[in-house]
Amino acid sequence: MVEIATIATFLIAALASLFMAWAIGAGSSGSTPFAPAVGANAISVMRAGFLVGILGFAGAVLQGANVSEAVGTELIGGVVLSPSAATIALIIAAGLVAIGVFAGYPIATAFTVTGAVIGVGLAMGGDPAWPKYIEIATLWILTPFVGGGLAYGIARLLRAEPIAEESLIVLLAAFVGTIVANIEFAVLGQGEADGASIAQASSGPIPGPEIVGVVVATIVMALLWALVVGYDLRNGIEHGERHFLLVLGGLVAFSAGGSQVGLAIGPLIPLSGDVGLPLLALLVGGGFGLLLGSWTGAPRMIKAISQDYSSLGPRRSIAALIPSFIIAQTAVLYGIPVSFNEIIVSAIIGSGYAAASGSGGVSGRKMLFTVLAWIASLVGSVVISYVGFSAFDFVF
Repeated sequence: MVEIATIATFLIAALASLFMAWAIGAGSSGSTPFAPAVGANAISVMRAGFLVGILGFAGAVLQGANVSEAVGTELIGGVVLSPSAATIALIIAAGLVAIGVFAGYPIATAFTVTGAVIGVGLAMGGDPAWPKYIEIATLWILTPFVGGGLAYGIARLLRAEPIAEESLIVLLAAFVGTIVANIEFAVLGQGEADGASIAQASSGPIPGPEIVGVVVATIVMALLWALVVGYDLRNGIEHGERHFLLVLGGLVAFSAGGSQVGLAIGPLIPLSGDVGLPLLALLVGGGFGLLLGSWTGAPRMIKAISQDYSSLGPRRSIAALIPSFIIAQTAVLYGIPVSFNEIIVSAIIGSGYAAASGSGGVSGRKMLFTVLAWIASLVGSVVISYVGFSAFDFVF
């Protein structure tokens, strides 16, 4: 039988986790996926907030396990987070993110949570998990260059039109369909498998080696995406582009849920075994918190990001969302906590610089402030969490 004290401690940590999930939903997870679409006038702010909440919840439940386990068990070595450490880390991280939400600036949630968990872990006497830090740092550093570079290249192609614009959009749709066919979903896994992709699940009836079935299923998926988008473009290029843009925003929102929920519930994983809660229950609870945050707090940030960073049209918005989706799914696959603010802002800058003016309306001063906020969120959360837990441990 579980002791009352254990249940009470878990509930306190769970409340902190729920607040963290709300803050993430109101901030990075809820605000960034549809910001380019709102900037392109493809969807209203309130509708974007409503859709991102539902899609984020679905992504959290279907794809949230990898990042959750990484945050909960792989950021520190030699120790397991105690209930008090998990609670302190969550409260400090959520507080910093909430400050960013209400101040109107994008604080990097992944940096903040990662720093907070590392801070309390070190204060407990744990060892730095250097291999995981290198993996995380690599993605964080490459994101602006890869995301911004891809967005710039796609935007330039759409602007220069080496081939007909309609054909380019269809090719991009086929490319996105290829990625969708190969991302993993928990519900498609069989037996002990963690998950499977649509291509893997569809390859069974196809004769021959599994890889042949996966390739065939991938090609079929790519062709379906190309045909559907191409048919929609027949009603007008702008009409089709805006629909494609909304679909991309939905994919990014889904991916955001899969990555960001782990930042809220990851620290609870070491504690969940004491009360007999499975990971799925934590994912559902975290996804619910993301949904609430998206519905109640995200519209303010959506407006700030879409208007303050760049005034995007449909073409440049599409260019920004495709690399965002790719990077997000890479993070989900490898279990790396990633900042959606960093992903989207980098992509917006890249697509913005493809504009005729060369700057795309991007504010250099605002960008510098944002980068400094990212660095401060990581360093500050490590220091504050370390000092906070050390003081708590000294007093109690």
